[in-house]
Amino acid sequence: MGKLNTLPNVADPDSLYQKLIEAHAGLSDAQSTALNARLILLLINHIGDKSVIEEAIDAAKGAKE
Repeated sequence: MGKLNTLPNVADPDSLYQKLIEAHAGLSDAQSTALNARLILLLINHIGDKSVIEEAIDAAKGAKE
């Protein structure tokens, strides 16, 4: 554990956030959930490091809205 980078690490994060929001435009709740699931699985595959992925899951579960 301890390899998850939680510091800002993306060039132009606002445009990526906008792209994500636009990808959900016009989708039903079910379609939006499916899109999120596919995106998560693609990114998990890209990361490929089980310990980093588990750390990310734990961090996301601990996040409070």
